[in-house]
Amino acid sequence: MPKKRFLSATLALGALAALPAVGHAAPIGPFANACQAGSAAMLVHVTGFKQRTGVLRVQSYGGDPGHYFDKGTYLKRIEVQVPSAGAADVCVPVPGPGRYAISVRHDVNGSGKTDRSDGGGMSGNPHLSLIDLMFKRKPSPEQVAVEVPHGVRVVPVVLNYLQGGSFAPVTAG
Repeated sequence: MPKKRFLSATLALGALAALPAVGHAAPIGPFANACQAGSAAMLVHVTGFKQRTGVLRVQSYGGDPGHYFDKGTYLKRIEVQVPSAGAADVCVPVPGPGRYAISVRHDVNGSGKTDRSDGGGMSGNPHLSLIDLMFKRKPSPEQVAVEVPHGVRVVPVVLNYLQGGSFAPVTAG
């Protein structure tokens, strides 16, 4: 291949690589650029919104897996407005390659307080019942752990909402 055509093909492939993956929107949040910079980060792909109102809170956890989701132990806490349509792709930088976990809360009315209308989810999408939450039971670290390489790892999270006494995903996007 002539040198000029090779350079053009290389530039075109580089431009395609910079675009979000199919099915993913452009990252949102204060660290959106971290998912394009090539450093270690998680692109949290949130789906299953019950309503298109309120605030989405994404928290990352690292260190001792036995303390994932303990109060005050998060690495990053990112709050963004719920997008008007589609999934929310929130970029969460991490200190480096390793094992992490994600929790997501949809504050439907934007009150800043947890109430019965709110939804939530975690990396690995573990099943949680109302009883689990009442007794503050957490899923096992193996269910929620995400291995992040040097680069970006997509972490799908499906939101669940209280329905009929148990938490379940909402079928509407």
